[in-house]
Amino acid sequence: MPEAVIEVMNATKIYEGRTILDSIRMDVFRGETLVILGGSGSGKSTLLRLMIGNVRCDGGDIIAFGESLGKMTPKELDDYRKSVGVLFQSGALYNSMTIADNVALPLREHSNLSEEIIEIVVKMKLEQVGLRQHAEKLPSMISGGMKKRAGLARAIALDPKVLFYDEPSAGLDPVTSAEIDQLIIDLNKKMGVTSVVVTHEMDSAFRIADRMVLLDRGKFIADGTPDEMRNHKDPLVHQFVFGLAEGPLTDRRRAGGYEEDLFGPPGGL
Repeated sequence: MPEAVIEVMNATKIYEGRTILDSIRMDVFRGETLVILGGSGSGKSTLLRLMIGNVRCDGGDIIAFGESLGKMTPKELDDYRKSVGVLFQSGALYNSMTIADNVALPLREHSNLSEEIIEIVVKMKLEQVGLRQHAEKLPSMISGGMKKRAGLARAIALDPKVLFYDEPSAGLDPVTSAEIDQLIIDLNKKMGVTSVVVTHEMDSAFRIADRMVLLDRGKFIADGTPDEMRNHKDPLVHQFVFGLAEGPLTDRRRAGGYEEDLFGPPGGL
């Protein structure tokens, strides 16, 4: 049985009376790339924030490396976050800093390494993502795909145990998206990290996933390998995975309840 490095234990999150996540139960296994799928408003980004420790569950818990995130002190949460890396959807680079300084930032903030060592580490991380020659450029001087790669170099600066990706292919052309996907695959193999990827891009998902989880309106719907998801008998899973124009998702929209489809039932019930 694979080792679960993160256990989502009936996690529930409520905002302003609306249930965004409803008793989600799932595991993330060591060394795998788990892709979390779902349409807009499905709760996948909220689930990612819970696993990162940016927000706390309103019910249930997240167990990471055997420890409860819900019971951690602020100091313990800070230490936990140092053990994970996050690639944000926009890259989230500081525009006033060079690419090298963006990558060096977590090393300067969270390690006691000398500047000489930090410089070497930065070059190594930029080489891993193919950006070493662009180290002294500002974010405004590079393309969207290069910004994603620079963000990824910063995310791996502290050699994290788990990498979280929030829509890594968003806004990228198909070729650049495929390059980012290949980077995710290579980093998993070379660094031995565990990856959790939130996306609704099915081409990307099938390229990188060892396993997939599908959420819909804050509920866990299905999980499985890519082949298992392709062959799933649930009509909702089938429609989402293949991007079909007909099925329960579009039937629900046509039947009305559009506001509920977006925001969940009134009062979160």
